[in-house]
Amino acid sequence: MLMDAIIATALDTAQRLGAQYADIRLVSNREQRIVVRNGVVETMTADESVGLGIRAIYDGAWGFASTRELTTSAADHAAGQAVQIARASARQNGPGPAAAQLLGAPVASRGSYATPIGVDPFTVSLDDKLALLLAADGEMAAVPRVTARMGNLVFIREERTFANTEGALVNQTIYEAGGGVQATAVGGGEIQRRSYPQSHGRQQGCAGWEYILAMDLPGNAQRTAEAAAELLTAEPCPTDITTDLIIDSSQLALQIHESCGHAVELDRALGDEASFAGTSFLTPDLLHNFRYGSELVNITADSTSNTGLGTFGWDDEGLPAQATDIIRNGQFVGYLMSRESAARLGLPSNGCMRASSWSRIPLIRMTNVSLAPGNWTLDDLIADTDDGIYLETNRSWSIDDRRYNFQFGTEVGREIKNGKLGRLLRNCTYTGITPEFWRSCDAVCGPEHWQLWGTPRCGKGQPGQIAHTSHGASPSRFRNVRVGVMG
Repeated sequence: MLMDAIIATALDTAQRLGAQYADIRLVSNREQRIVVRNGVVETMTADESVGLGIRAIYDGAWGFASTRELTTSAADHAAGQAVQIARASARQNGPGPAAAQLLGAPVASRGSYATPIGVDPFTVSLDDKLALLLAADGEMAAVPRVTARMGNLVFIREERTFANTEGALVNQTIYEAGGGVQATAVGGGEIQRRSYPQSHGRQQGCAGWEYILAMDLPGNAQRTAEAAAELLTAEPCPTDITTDLIIDSSQLALQIHESCGHAVELDRALGDEASFAGTSFLTPDLLHNFRYGSELVNITADSTSNTGLGTFGWDDEGLPAQATDIIRNGQFVGYLMSRESAARLGLPSNGCMRASSWSRIPLIRMTNVSLAPGNWTLDDLIADTDDGIYLETNRSWSIDDRRYNFQFGTEVGREIKNGKLGRLLRNCTYTGITPEFWRSCDAVCGPEHWQLWGTPRCGKGQPGQIAHTSHGASPSRFRNVRVGVMG
């Protein structure tokens, strides 16, 4: 009953003060993080956060305010602040469009959603979680020349309520579970690392404890450490050559994130998000009028994908989860949009507004932006490649503000000669121009190789916000790519 009163107070106050539109988000977040490094428990934290955020439109301008107090008086005060900020912005901006023009069609969603999970990770004992990480660490410690070992687990439960002056009222409970191990080997003037299941700490998804068990971190830890040690004596990546690449699904997921996902955020394309996160080469005049990739490249934004970090019932504007095409048969056909930005193009929003917490205003963020599978098997694709390199697991990345020129490095590569995997390669890099790279894609592996990879550290906005997104992909081949270009 208190939540109902808080919602009613906030929305009533905003309207009474002249807001043409207002919405409120009540968010309660719980997060547990455990890190074991070299056999020692380095981090063991349990954080909780609760509060509400209110947006309001007055004379075509936005205002936002938030509070950590869940009381009717705090909600009344925050709503007043949001309207006051909107009024000040309207005076600064001059006459603006009506709220309906800013927002597009009204949204009055109703219902509840919860992440489907097998076992609530917050019911699993701390002893069991530590035992899993310490077992994985022990397996890595048995490998000579591995000098640094890390394992971690992360669990999140977030409860969200959203309501607006158009009649929306939705409740959601979102669970996330993540984990991974990493081994670093040193020798012969080299430092090499291997990660499992993917790089930069962990694999993460909207799921329960069963997601962690399926990774089998202890069962894969020794293999991961041995791979790091083996890289110390591997051949270096060839320098500044052009060759064919087969890129594994985890590295391709980051390629999608950086060169497609950010590029199709409509606020970037419109120039609204420029000073910090950059713009995009995919400007509105190119929509339905630009070949982004080959005919084999089909990319969707899908907030309904099972275990995806961009999966939910409704976004933070009350739009229902949905799947929309971004790239269809190589053609650029869609953006990630908010109600406001979509209305500027005369389109309906596809529900991509999310905030990192109750104290931040929602931004256009990626959901699950994924490359659709093709029909090759990986063995057949390797056999069909006369000369090239197979690349696995991201190590580094760099891309310009327009998402046009990029360079990526991977933890490992393998030479392909006459249709067979050959020598192990270290310090592999490749570079390219986004549309040229995707147009060179001539083969995509099938559904049996497709995997959804979590990206829980996507930064955007000022003040900065960290979003959790996912990207699905199968190993794919790209022709005539520059490799071994450093700097």
